[in-house]
Amino acid sequence: MTILYTITPELRTKLKEPFGRLIEGTPQETMGKLKEVLEKEKPPKIISVGDVVSRNLHKYNLHPELTIMDNISLRDQAMPQEETVEKTVCVDNPQGTITQEAILAVKEALESDGHTHIVVRGEEDLLTLIAVLYAPENAFVIYGQPYSGIEIVKISSAKKARVREIQNAMNEPKR
Repeated sequence: MTILYTITPELRTKLKEPFGRLIEGTPQETMGKLKEVLEKEKPPKIISVGDVVSRNLHKYNLHPELTIMDNISLRDQAMPQEETVEKTVCVDNPQGTITQEAILAVKEALESDGHTHIVVRGEEDLLTLIAVLYAPENAFVIYGQPYSGIEIVKISSAKKARVREIQNAMNEPKR
């Protein structure tokens, strides 16, 4: 396992700020609003990052092409896997890091035509950045905002540039 990026305490605070459009409400409310947005904008791909949001998307028949989950919600609650997918890939990605293995899995999944489920041993949160970086223009990356709702990031060159800035601010791992 090769760690390519490690989050700094300053970035951890900065990444708590919304990165896209926040839809507040209960799962039923957020999925209803999301369905309207999807019907209107018709993104070329939908990527979900996080256990609760990914399960809710499937529950409401809004099936993403890529789901990234660690089977843990809010750091400690085990979440059993329920979805049937075409391909499941397991990667190591320790908390507060981004590994080369995880980056390659996200890139390959986004280049495929099927539904891929990436199961992360560690933490999936920072892989949102990698999904934004490699998703096609106008795709949606959707992740949960605990106790608030969901966040929708519509992929654009500006969002990709922001991710590169964040990557440049991350610490290189200690060898």
